[in-house]
Amino acid sequence: MAYTPELTQENACTLRRIAWAAEMPMTRALNEIVQRFTINVERKRVCALCRDQTRCSVCGFSPKQ
Repeated sequence: MAYTPELTQENACTLRRIAWAAEMPMTRALNEIVQRFTINVERKRVCALCRDQTRCSVCGFSPKQ
């Protein structure tokens, strides 16, 4: 994992329950949430505001992906 985010108690509790409902580990559930979130966000806006164009090949918002 490239980054370990700190979650609030409330968000950790919510993530745990999402993971239980999806019958998967919390880490995998968090990855699924991030991947699904990218579908609902305007890619052009994200790319226009991006501060690191060196990672486009691994970014879920990149048209190169």
